[in-house]
This record gives sequence, C-alpha cells and structure tokens, in this order.
Amino acid sequence: MALTVSQVARLAKISIRALHHYDELGLLCPSDRSEAGYRLYSQADLQKLQQVLFFKELGFPLEDIRRILGDPTFDLGTALRMQRQLLTERAARLDALVHAVDAALDALEKGTHVDKDAMFEAFGDFDPSKYEEEAKQRWGNTEAYKESARRTARYKKEDWKRIKEEGDALFQALADLLAAGTSAASAAAMDLAEAHRQYLGKWFYACPPAMHRGLGEMYVADTRFTENIDKVRPGLSLFLRDAFAANAERQGAADAPCG
Repeated sequence: MALTVSQVARLAKISIRALHHYDELGLLCPSDRSEAGYRLYSQADLQKLQQVLFFKELGFPLEDIRRILGDPTFDLGTALRMQRQLLTERAARLDALVHAVDAALDALEKGTHVDKDAMFEAFGDFDPSKYEEEAKQRWGNTEAYKESARRTARYKKEDWKRIKEEGDALFQALADLLAAGTSAASAAAMDLAEAHRQYLGKWFYACPPAMHRGLGEMYVADTRFTENIDKVRPGLSLFLRDAFAANAERQGAADAPCG
C-alpha cells in the first residue's frame, strides 16, 4: 500500500520539507501520485529513502548520494555492506571516546592523572610528528621548512591549542560548503581557501598562491593526508584541492606571499 508524504515523514522521522527537497533534487522521486496530485511512496521508494539516510548519516553530500544511487551499477547488497563497515568503524571510535571520557572523569573524581599515552589514544592514529623526518628530507632545504621550524620551536601548549582550533574551524567551514553542494570555485570557497593560506602564513611559513595550490594537490596525492582530511567529511580533500587551485588562479601568479 502506497504511503503519503506525511506518513513517510513520520515513519522516517524526517520533515516533509526534506522529502520535497529530495524530490526536487531528483534524489527520491515518488513512484506515483494520487488523483489529487499528492505524492505516493512505494516500498521501493522507502528502500531508496533508507539508503539516502544511511549515506547522509555517514556524511555524504546529497549530490554524491544522488549520483551513487543513480549509477546503473549500484548494488544494494554492496552498499549495505560498505555502510555497515563504515558505521562499525565510527561506533568503535565513539566507544573509544566514551571510555576516554569515563577515564578522565574517574581520574578527576579520584584526584589522579590519566596516563599521558592513554589520554589521547582515542583521537586516532594520525600523528604528523611521525612524518617529521620525511618532511625534513623532502623540504628541509626550503625556506618554508626552515621558517616553519624556527617559528614552531617557540610555540607553547597554548599556541598549539589555538593553532588546532583555528585550523579545525577552517576545515569545518569548508566541509560545510561541500555538504551544502557549494562549488569549490565559488566566492565563499575561495575566500575560505584564502583564509587558510593566510593561516599558514600566520603560524608556519610564507605561502604564495602557487605553493598553496601545490599543498592542495598533495592533500589528494598523499593518501595519508587524504584519509585524515576526509575524516572531517568524505571528499573534503578533493574539495580543498579545487578551492585552493581556484583561489590561486583568482590571486594571480604575481601575488605577494602570505604572512
């Protein structure tokens, strides 16, 4: 029996507006209409809606979901197995964070300290310091590397905290544009790319537009960076590359270095 839009909204716990939006995007079009012109959803439509919500929960932009579900080679079983794996990984990460919070609360109540190694293990295993020697070999003779080494040698814990907060905020703002379907070549994306370029100049090294564009290319070429960046939102590394490139083109080759 076909369901109306209001019935589907209640069943899936989403708004009627969201269903209308999915229809307008061509993401989820109801299979039928009533004589009065109202949307009617079949069992197959509900199955597709479930896929939309699974992918959305995993952070996929709506345009990417539309493309995935519209691909002639799309296989429901394969998609479900992939979604299960991604959700299992997320659940394990959240479980580790819960345990870390519990340990911190327990230490606070007892007036003790959490072991320093255990304190941060729940935040993942991407550690830029592991690549410090590699970075020195690749860029050690460059002025950018030398300048960054000089600056960071003076930074204290409070500085690193602020650096992380500012960097995270920039990446999240760019991820929000990606989620909204905004073009990487839009003014908003290029403005944030420029803010990131200035951020590097403020904290690390002078970063001309051409160098910033190269950094974006590295985010995609080096899978270690890609995997870490895409934890914020799937596809973010590609979006950063394209936004950095668009901003570099907007700035022009004759632009002065940042910083």
